[in-house]
Amino acid sequence: MEKAKVYFSKELTSQNVVKIYKLLGKTLPGKVAVKVHSGEKGNQNYLRPEFVKPIVDFVNGTIVECNTAYDGQRNYSEKHKKLLEEHGWSKDFNVDLMDEEGPDLVLEIPNGKVIKENLVGKNMKNYESMLVLSHFKGHPMGGYGGALKQLSIGCSSTAGKTWIHTAGKVKDQNQLWDNLPKQDEFLEAMADAAQSVVKYFKGNMVFINIMCNMSVDCDCCAVAEDPCMKDIGILVSTDPIAIDQACIDLVKKADDPGKQHLLERINSKNGIHTIDAAAELGFGTKEYELIEIFQ
Repeated sequence: MEKAKVYFSKELTSQNVVKIYKLLGKTLPGKVAVKVHSGEKGNQNYLRPEFVKPIVDFVNGTIVECNTAYDGQRNYSEKHKKLLEEHGWSKDFNVDLMDEEGPDLVLEIPNGKVIKENLVGKNMKNYESMLVLSHFKGHPMGGYGGALKQLSIGCSSTAGKTWIHTAGKVKDQNQLWDNLPKQDEFLEAMADAAQSVVKYFKGNMVFINIMCNMSVDCDCCAVAEDPCMKDIGILVSTDPIAIDQACIDLVKKADDPGKQHLLERINSKNGIHTIDAAAELGFGTKEYELIEIFQ
């Protein structure tokens, strides 16, 4: 497999996201879903609607989200939709809570390492392409959150999230915490689920990772730690594995003592195993060419 191209810029502005996206020379066809993390109530680190508006407008996209499988303001549609309004998403964009109504869309994973099917919001079938817009940061369960997490946990329904988190044991969110698997099984289930979404869109995908406000905690945390290191920049690619690997490498290379706290979180959860498992599944590559864009 050839090296993937990952475009990178240190200039963290809304308009620069659009400029780097254009360098890919890729047009997303048809109706475009834009997968974001809309932020749990109380979280201070998530990407704001005003920051992503230029790129969403450029691709004429619809913001898509799915309900969670844990307590908070996003685990049931009524509460989730209210929070989407409070956070400004519904004001600036068309928003689609993809699993607001069932039944879930089932994506088969015949070669899955851990799970053989993935349950996503049924409204995914209304889109021909997807822009995955990820806030790169730490994560209390996965070690880190980036493109692969957005593809897997992010696109799955409540039942799908439970299925991934329990490595294919249960789909009832009320049974989630009693059925947690070994850590690597969970990470491999994430890789499996990510593959199913990539295959579903058949190459009609672009991935953008924003390396700012990098806390050890995810945007799903109502009370998250403040960022532990300085902002790094914007990355854009058509390969979700390469873009996450590039982010990990940029953290490691950073001249910032705060990186040790973030790397401790990533390593304590063996977060890189998700990338390794995804690469073994073959829907992308860890080998990449980082193309830095200077303004």
